[in-house]
Amino acid sequence: QAAPSPKMMENTVFMSFTFYSTILILKMYAVAIITGQVRLRKKAFANPEDALRNGGLQYHREDPDVERCRRAHRNDMENIFPFLFLGAIYSLLNPSPSVARIHFFIFCVGRIIHTIAYLLQLKAPTRSVAYSVAQLPCFSMAMQILLATTPYW
Repeated sequence: QAAPSPKMMENTVFMSFTFYSTILILKMYAVAIITGQVRLRKKAFANPEDALRNGGLQYHREDPDVERCRRAHRNDMENIFPFLFLGAIYSLLNPSPSVARIHFFIFCVGRIIHTIAYLLQLKAPTRSVAYSVAQLPCFSMAMQILLATTPYW
């Protein structure tokens, strides 16, 4: 196993980004596990071989609760993956550590609230507000990256 670069480990912004990114990846794993558990509980399997193993082909079907979990997971992928790119590049721009931490924290909390609102079917506009708030730091990071890289285009 390669030892981490001491320079990278000294980058407090990158370490903060790594912390929040790991929390978000673990959250995505949790949603995947929840989806699997809901599939088992509702006996709604995406593949015939799974249905056959769990009672028969009649369970090769869609279920609204499983689909809700899948949509929450897909929404995570559509938003967390871009954050991973933006946050990594932003960390290299030498931003203020406290400002960067606020960016990462807001995104992370927004995504957690979004997932909770999605899975628990909380009243509108909880989910959309959480989504929108989480987009603000991503937009901010993207703009700062563009401003820093404009001289090179």
